[in-house]
Amino acid sequence: MNLIIDIGNTIAKIAVFDGSVIVEVMYDSNLTLEHLSDIYSRYPCEKAIVATVIDLSERVTDQLALLPMPLLWLNEKIPLPVENLYETPQTLGYDRMAAVVGANEQFPDKDLLVIDAGTCITYEFIDAAGRYHGGNISPGMQMRFKALHQFTGKLPLVASEGRCPELGKDTETAIRAGVLKGMEYEISGYITAMKYKYSQLLVFLTGGDDFSFDTNLKSIIFADKFLVLKGLNRILNYNNDRI
Repeated sequence: MNLIIDIGNTIAKIAVFDGSVIVEVMYDSNLTLEHLSDIYSRYPCEKAIVATVIDLSERVTDQLALLPMPLLWLNEKIPLPVENLYETPQTLGYDRMAAVVGANEQFPDKDLLVIDAGTCITYEFIDAAGRYHGGNISPGMQMRFKALHQFTGKLPLVASEGRCPELGKDTETAIRAGVLKGMEYEISGYITAMKYKYSQLLVFLTGGDDFSFDTNLKSIIFADKFLVLKGLNRILNYNNDRI
């Protein structure tokens, strides 16, 4: 079994895989990993991978040091099962690459657009030959709501839940519709533009922000909230000889 530790900007996810099958996923604090020992004590994990986009606290570092199995730290020097054409791999967030690797594992011979809607919205493209070309980064849902409040004098902080007409009828609904419809049109625009260029394109949606949108391209869209975890598991297996 494999232990996957995914430390993100807002939360940590800890998963156990048996081969390519997810056995359990646990959500934990990215500052403490207080539940880490609980999950690995219940499964006979043989190896582990850690991927983080933040600087680790002393407590998290101590927790990881107690792991009773070989540990692979994901960085730009770790070999990948896809070709990375990014010009600055040392600045590429592990979550972006892991999502691409996870999608490519499921459809290795397809052009893929991977959209991850979390703290940021990222758009990644990998072609049918397994070459990752790069991607774009855009503000995520909560970042958009907070920016409208923090960088203006009078606009309130609005929650994503609530009435969302096509056109706002007051300040609250104008902000909510502006953010949510803006995300919808942005994502739909990326899909349409990439589909025009790559006619056999498939699209993966993942990330912590759940949202739906209308599009006539739904038949090519796959939702997979554990795509990053699956990619990390594949990277760990690919590097068996390094741990």
